[in-house]
Amino acid sequence: MLAEKIISKKIEPDCDCSIIGSINIISGKWKPVIIWMLLSGPRRFGELHKTIDGIALKVLSRHLKELEADGIINRKVYAEVPPKVEYTLTEKGMSLNDVMQQLAEWGKKNTIAT
Repeated sequence: MLAEKIISKKIEPDCDCSIIGSINIISGKWKPVIIWMLLSGPRRFGELHKTIDGIALKVLSRHLKELEADGIINRKVYAEVPPKVEYTLTEKGMSLNDVMQQLAEWGKKNTIAT
């Protein structure tokens, strides 16, 4: 069944290299953006989709599932009609704060023309 499909990664580490494991979790065009947005607090799916310009619904959904499977985000479903779902960073996800801040600072210094 499609609903039972396990999310798998494209990169399989062949060595005990910690950078490969890190990149496996946060790799891609959109995962760092999702993590960056969740650093400031909980977000709903629609809010993420509207705020991240250019991301397809299918891609956002897949990345959220992968980040949840990797323990980076929590998905909380509220018993409401219509259903309300919020995404937040886990403690493990929040531990990426310093890395994300450094990436943002590096981007300001090296990619934005002044």
